[in-house]
Amino acid sequence: MVVIDETCRSAPAGVRDSKLLTPAARVAMVPRLRRWAVGHAVGHASPAEIDEIGIIAALRLAGQRALGQIDVVPDLVLLDGNHDWLTDPQEVGLLAEIVGGASTPPVRTMIKADMRCSSVAAASVLAKVERDAHMVDLDREHPHYGWADNKGYSASAHLDALAVHGASEQHRRSWSLPGVTPLPAAAHVGDDEERPGGDRGLLAGTTSEGRSR
Repeated sequence: MVVIDETCRSAPAGVRDSKLLTPAARVAMVPRLRRWAVGHAVGHASPAEIDEIGIIAALRLAGQRALGQIDVVPDLVLLDGNHDWLTDPQEVGLLAEIVGGASTPPVRTMIKADMRCSSVAAASVLAKVERDAHMVDLDREHPHYGWADNKGYSASAHLDALAVHGASEQHRRSWSLPGVTPLPAAAHVGDDEERPGGDRGLLAGTTSEGRSR
């Protein structure tokens, strides 16, 4: 998450969607992005939480955890894509009246926001760097999966290791893992079919959110 306001100067030179930057460029940019933003945070949801409540609810949980880490209250949340996964369904319409109103700031979605908005691009960089570092740490505990290199995605070495060693507690067992029986559907009810593009092919590790506020 990156918070900016009218006092923020122009975004640091070179900031763009994290997928368009090399790992070294992303890491080098982090200190400049943190100095630029009024506030910043990254929220995580664990593989077990993803399996239990589904990816959309887990994204919401990670986003709410990021919101809880900052001291400022955003006037607006800008999400990449066309799906508002941050707002709890209970905060919308008649349900909002029953539970006492919304607690999440207003949300606006924007397709390709990480390409069009510097603050969203900055948030994607912070989230990507933190999650990649987490996967490197996990690689020391589970070296046979090659997470220091593949960061939990479905690279051939990762898939081969799954076939030999099976899944660890860091794998998303409600996903389709080679050679691993998935969890029963009831164990991950609410796992909406729409999964944000950044999570496709991601088999292990947390989901990490850092969106623009």
